[in-house]
Amino acid sequence: MANARYMAEKLRSHGWHYITVDIQWYEPLAQRLDYRAGAKLEMDEYGRLLPAINRFPSAAGGRGFKPLADAIHALGLKFGLHLLRGIPRQAVAQNTPILNSIYHAADIANPADVCAWNGDMYGVDMSKPGAQDYYNSVFQLFASWGVDFIKVDDLSRPYHKDEIDAIRRAIDSAGRPIVFSTSPGATPVAEGPHIESHANMWRISDDFWDSWRLLKEQFVRLDAWTPFRGPGHFPDADMLPLGNVRAFERNGWTRFTHDEQITLISLWCIARSPLILGGNLPKNDDFTLSLLTNDEVLAVDQHSSNNQQIFRRDGFVAWAADAEDDHGKYVALINARDPQPGDSGGGLPVAFDLNSIGFSAACHLRDLWTHRELGDFQGSFRPIIPFHGAGLYRISP
Repeated sequence: MANARYMAEKLRSHGWHYITVDIQWYEPLAQRLDYRAGAKLEMDEYGRLLPAINRFPSAAGGRGFKPLADAIHALGLKFGLHLLRGIPRQAVAQNTPILNSIYHAADIANPADVCAWNGDMYGVDMSKPGAQDYYNSVFQLFASWGVDFIKVDDLSRPYHKDEIDAIRRAIDSAGRPIVFSTSPGATPVAEGPHIESHANMWRISDDFWDSWRLLKEQFVRLDAWTPFRGPGHFPDADMLPLGNVRAFERNGWTRFTHDEQITLISLWCIARSPLILGGNLPKNDDFTLSLLTNDEVLAVDQHSSNNQQIFRRDGFVAWAADAEDDHGKYVALINARDPQPGDSGGGLPVAFDLNSIGFSAACHLRDLWTHRELGDFQGSFRPIIPFHGAGLYRISP
């Protein structure tokens, strides 16, 4: 709720809307990311997971997450929830009935299909009668709570096509619009035609943290997913590890430099990755808040189209996209090089051919990070970009 209040006060007016409860909300003794084999889970008589009352007291009396969702909605925000693919082992052991079905948990479970890093669930064998009924019942419960967003884990690597289909059907029958996110990655690019028609966002990598090496790897992945990026379905480069991202550590501040943070957001925006924050938002400093409230930068993520890499060579990266008015372009220029002995501390020029995006005549450039008009240019543009830094520009006729 502290994160939600911060978002409502400082971020909502800039387009941030979803507050999500992450993994293990159903385990009373869960601590951080320690997944305990055989842990007792909160569950109803139909094998559906429920919030642990000791951690979410408002869930008492069978109310589930509805009171929390109502509180989030009252702030003008939307409520999201994490779910691990499958059916609880505990439900299978008890052979609980499936709501609105003649079948039981043991009839649909596949005990050979277990998440490699969290053993709470068995996979659901979608060839078995009753399997779709189970997923339908889960999403009917979520809809009754007021869930607006669902991140389903252990779906994408390996790619569980049958269960993705089942979850899509369950959401469509739940009677409430719910954004469908799959995790973790890397989702196979070969499954692009399937995932773009079934999920609203899908992870393109494993968990992303504040490492320059991991950030450089996302250049390649976001480019590979370009054919499958479009309204309502977006490759997800994972969270923005900014500010107090390791709230569970004493000194859990992001390890990215300021320049690397600008590169991170510039890349995510020009590639239209969903923007997701993790961490203790009320501890944000002024610089972090400035990154999250720059409306000109955020507009690139929210409203651009035809997003594509223009080049990636010699440690320099360029992306471009159409602006929302159909006349201008957005361009991101990134200096991914490490400084070498003798290099200027100020960075290096990154040359960009304006003809490559259709501007043969003079055009006007605006710096979206600094909100400065840079003037008119023709032929090429060569800004000095800091090492590990980026520039993001709007180009107009």
